[in-house]
Amino acid sequence: MKQINRRNFIKKTSLSGAAIALTGLSSNRAEAQERSSKAQYMGDYAAPKLDHIRAAFIGVGARGPYHLRFFAQQDHCEVVAISDLYEDLVLKEKAFCEAIDAGEKHANIATYYGGEDQWKRMLSEVKPDIVFICTNWKNHAPMAIESMKQGAHVFIEVPMAVTLQEMWDIVDTSESTKKHCMMMENVNYSRDELMFLNMCRQQVIGDLLHAEAAYIHELRFQMEEQERGTGSWRTHHYAHRNGNLYPTHGLGPVAQYMNLARGDDNFKRLVSFSTPAMGRQQYAEKNYPADHKWNALDYTGGDLNTSIIKTELGRTIMIQWDETSPRPYSRHNLIQGTKGTLAGFPTRVALEGGYEGIVDHHHRWIQGDQLEALYEKYDHPLYLRGKNAAKGSGHGGMDGLMLYRIIECLRNGLPLDQNVYEGCFWSAVSPLSEASVQMDGAPQSFPDFTRGGWKTTRPLDIVG
Repeated sequence: MKQINRRNFIKKTSLSGAAIALTGLSSNRAEAQERSSKAQYMGDYAAPKLDHIRAAFIGVGARGPYHLRFFAQQDHCEVVAISDLYEDLVLKEKAFCEAIDAGEKHANIATYYGGEDQWKRMLSEVKPDIVFICTNWKNHAPMAIESMKQGAHVFIEVPMAVTLQEMWDIVDTSESTKKHCMMMENVNYSRDELMFLNMCRQQVIGDLLHAEAAYIHELRFQMEEQERGTGSWRTHHYAHRNGNLYPTHGLGPVAQYMNLARGDDNFKRLVSFSTPAMGRQQYAEKNYPADHKWNALDYTGGDLNTSIIKTELGRTIMIQWDETSPRPYSRHNLIQGTKGTLAGFPTRVALEGGYEGIVDHHHRWIQGDQLEALYEKYDHPLYLRGKNAAKGSGHGGMDGLMLYRIIECLRNGLPLDQNVYEGCFWSAVSPLSEASVQMDGAPQSFPDFTRGGWKTTRPLDIVG
């Protein structure tokens, strides 16, 4: 933001900050020790080039197969190992890989299944270059940490981890091993989100003031997955945790619009409130017998959570989460500036003075077919370059574009689009929101996972 100087802003708000402290501001800041002299700050880190990428996959029940099948079909990429609890899932994905080029490309895939620790044996025996982790949330941190210690870069499904301590442990391991740990926030690679990023970088909407982000996705049907599948473990999170349990799909893109943790600004504090917990209990009572295990749970997590983030520069972000209520899908994806607003669901744009040939004022949205002129002018170069390679991949192509870019960065020795600290900042909303809800909305401070490094980290490039 050109109009706001960080030092002046802090000076002007010092008195109000003191007043907040006197009222009992709750801080969840996990105080970090200084970075070891042997550690590497990973904000702009570019690892040595990997011309041929050998990948192992942990978890191929839900998201894992999407990543594995796209990766397996790319040039210079080899699947060397697959691990899951269930033999049938492992063998199914192994057969898919072996069918590519009559098995020549993936001729020696090692398989591991049947035990909770088979993935550890896989890491020590196969020594892959990279590991994809697509398991239940509680396993993300231990699997990521061990994978880095075994010499692999890590690409992990959202969220990065469940607790703040786990996030610190991931950061420390990444820095000490000099291995990437990227949370695979695929929404950052959606066409509209990429276009909005490009428009923000070109200052089409001026200085950025406020954002709105969400994950509103009715997923009660997953409760049918009672023995295997996402619902078998995720339902317990809904029952026992009260906060925003899944913040990153909406937050990731708007955080990068604002350059949070990348030189300009950073996360500062959060307040959070949840509605009563009613929907899941009612759904269980309606759809399952009284003695069913889902009716034995005490559902304490509110159906909808609303959190507000304040940044170091005083900008605001509203985040919502609701996977229970009967309503259409939305990520909100709104970014508001001094000269206009970009918004999603449906995609629409309002610019001060309008847009030539469409509208001459900002009191009506540019939307529908009118957006074609904006796509023509502001489509992100990465989307234009990679859309054909990603065509047909999951979530409208965003999954494939994300992997296309990961492979490109690894093979060319480039910094990743999402560093380890961003994954932790975005995921930290969950434990911080739980703490705030428990304390009736008391503010919670974000840990600085970068230990001050964010101030010199470069904003994400618009890659051409």
